[in-house]
Amino acid sequence: MSEPTAAAAYPYATHLNVLFDAMQTIDVGALVGRVQDEWYNQTLCKVNDSVVRVGIIRGEYHWHKHQNEDEFFFVLSGRLLIDFDRGTDDEPGKVVALEPRQGFVVPRGVVHRTRATERTVILMVETSNVVPTGD
Repeated sequence: MSEPTAAAAYPYATHLNVLFDAMQTIDVGALVGRVQDEWYNQTLCKVNDSVVRVGIIRGEYHWHKHQNEDEFFFVLSGRLLIDFDRGTDDEPGKVVALEPRQGFVVPRGVVHRTRATERTVILMVETSNVVPTGD
């Protein structure tokens, strides 16, 4: 189901294939209901040169950055934490907490990680050539 990617080295279920074409209804709720993975990322559709992805997450992602692309996160359910300014002993510095119906843009080149202490469903918008695990 997933395409081989650089993400294969990480313990995340990352699916970069476009699941829905234009003019198709996208039922995020049905997809979320089927997912059992702790960290799941699926490209839903392509819009011009960008993609919309759904993430169903619990736990921590690794520290990374996207040198040439911004990344947009929008919370559908749960609570998303975005850590910045890596501190000492791998602890975060600044933390942005997003609740349902809140979004945030991480600018290109900024080191960050996402995490969720409870099952959280998010949408992400980024260019279609971004590598989800970072540069």
